[in-house]
Amino acid sequence: MAKIVQTAGRNALGEFAPEFAHFNDDVLFGENWNNEDIDIKTRCIITVVALMSSGITDSSLKYHLENAKNNGVTQKEIAAIVTHCAFYVGWPKAWAVFNMAKEIWN
Repeated sequence: MAKIVQTAGRNALGEFAPEFAHFNDDVLFGENWNNEDIDIKTRCIITVVALMSSGITDSSLKYHLENAKNNGVTQKEIAAIVTHCAFYVGWPKAWAVFNMAKEIWN
């Protein structure tokens, strides 16, 4: 697996909140996302489900849906994942995710 390198934290908040930027770029993405105990495709699915269950449908969900697609999650798989989770986390949340996922997989 190619090492994941993230600079979004430093780019957006490096001067304003350098410690947060460090945790985002070096710990969350640098260490957690590069941990090989879970394969990257599974990690992408887990992240989308976590964001969906939290009701987060902003640019971070879009980023992680794109990341999921880029790491092998198919349209059929994401549709099944979101449908399955809808029963547990809420139908409106699934609608929100589907609206964003359709843009990414089309």
